[in-house]
Amino acid sequence: MIEEISSLKPKVPIRILLHGPVGAGKSSFVNSIDNVFKGRIACRALPDAGAGKSFTRTYKVHRFQMSGNESKPFPFVVNDIMGLEEDDSKGAHTDDIINALHGYIKDNSELKEGNPLSKGDSGYNNSPSLADEAHCLVSVIPADRISLINEAVIMKMRKIREKASKMGVPQVVVMTMVDKACPLVEKDLRKIYTSMMIKEKMEECHYKLGVPMNCIFPLKNYHEEVSLVVEPNSLPLELDCLILSALTQMIHMANDYLSITVDIKSTAEMVFCPRWTQDYL
Repeated sequence: MIEEISSLKPKVPIRILLHGPVGAGKSSFVNSIDNVFKGRIACRALPDAGAGKSFTRTYKVHRFQMSGNESKPFPFVVNDIMGLEEDDSKGAHTDDIINALHGYIKDNSELKEGNPLSKGDSGYNNSPSLADEAHCLVSVIPADRISLINEAVIMKMRKIREKASKMGVPQVVVMTMVDKACPLVEKDLRKIYTSMMIKEKMEECHYKLGVPMNCIFPLKNYHEEVSLVVEPNSLPLELDCLILSALTQMIHMANDYLSITVDIKSTAEMVFCPRWTQDYL
């Protein structure tokens, strides 16, 4: 799967936007991707173990390279944003996430709780290109706490999804912490797709957010592991497969979206180009 990702040649670098409630595991998912590519434990995005409030304060962009080949980055980036909270004055504002979808927020800009960026702010991008836009929206949801997520947060996520749908941006769910949601999976991660408890969590996620079941990816982030062992049937190998499988699907969906978007824009430019019109006439 790693070769499959590295061999892709998208029209512009693919941009994947993560969002979700505070403590869902967004930063840990970024670290898990980095772990897989580097073959060791990495911590580029600092997660907050307490998860009482969002630890992420900037619109962070993460680029990834294969271990031993740092000069050749993978053809995608992942953006991580402040977590959503029930109170509108706390956590990420929905307008900031929607603006990020459109490319209006510059990479690594500082965000303020409950106070979205607007035109004139230093972090606001007035003229976003296709490369600045998000090409896949990822909702990160904790499997063990789906039922406990406040309805106000769910409504915010639905609002963001609605905007993404109008843009045609593909959307998926990364359902984290499956080991905490199911004792069977905690003992054996290979039971993840045969566990009735995990299936019920996926169905609940589908019901709450409206994301199709085949676009919900249950997985476990690297959390307690202190090294990446490579013995057959070892936990990290199973972790890697789940993480890579979800990431590969996101990248393919984003690449399909990009291809369609570029074709539409090229056609529009041809139709409205005065020179083309004169030559045709």
